[in-house]
Amino acid sequence: MQTWLITGCSSGLGRGFAKAVLKSGDQVIVTARRVETLKDLVDAYPEQALALSLDVTKEEDIKNAVEKGLERFGTIDVLINNAGYGYRAAVEEGVPKEVDQLFQTNLFGPIALIKAVLPIMRKNHRGTIANVSSIAALGAALGSGYYAATKSALESISEALYGETKDLGIHVMIIEPGAFRTNFAGTSLKESSVELGDYEKTAGTRRIRNDHTDGTQQGDPDEAGRVLVDLVHSGKMPLRLLLGSDAQAYGKSRLTARLDEYKAWEVTSNRTDFKE
Repeated sequence: MQTWLITGCSSGLGRGFAKAVLKSGDQVIVTARRVETLKDLVDAYPEQALALSLDVTKEEDIKNAVEKGLERFGTIDVLINNAGYGYRAAVEEGVPKEVDQLFQTNLFGPIALIKAVLPIMRKNHRGTIANVSSIAALGAALGSGYYAATKSALESISEALYGETKDLGIHVMIIEPGAFRTNFAGTSLKESSVELGDYEKTAGTRRIRNDHTDGTQQGDPDEAGRVLVDLVHSGKMPLRLLLGSDAQAYGKSRLTARLDEYKAWEVTSNRTDFKE
């Protein structure tokens, strides 16, 4: 039996992860900013689930979640950094306070949680850390530059962490979901309070009022949970895991386009070498 700490369990992928872990028989510290949204999980699995309020941007909340989890279950074997949200804006439209909050939630919060659980995992010589990124990290869509930047940074940190901890018995995995039927494109999606007319035909096409994808996504959060549990229990995990056939298609297309561009400009790139 393993003990998991999962952030953002009130809905979407986080809830799908939590449900699958609980069904597997493992123990879970389920967290959300509003702890009352987790009541049904604890009611269904009172011996396995511990519900805690956790705002990943608050250091005290992180400390409390780890301490309470250890008091209840004795250890933390798996951390799933899932909490986060999307933000739509042209780069010029980005509002500093809004962008700062985005980075605090999507990047610096997960890093703080990683640093909080690593001493436990190092002591145990085992552990799994899975950071939920996005296919946006593979290529930023119009109007999603800031969101993509948070996920790209999270992936870079994760890749470094993977190399730093693999010999310590700790595995790090980057999860890159495609479009899932969650609240991501609904109530969880934020956008800039600044709107400039010159971007109406570019970033403006992805303003919330123009996004009609909510509820039509093909990704199933519950199935994502089952996939994650199977991987963690098997002990065989990739560094990067694309989730969804749309993610697979997009990831391959982005890599192909990048390789084509590298090849097209190879001669120019090589000109910077010393001529010896």
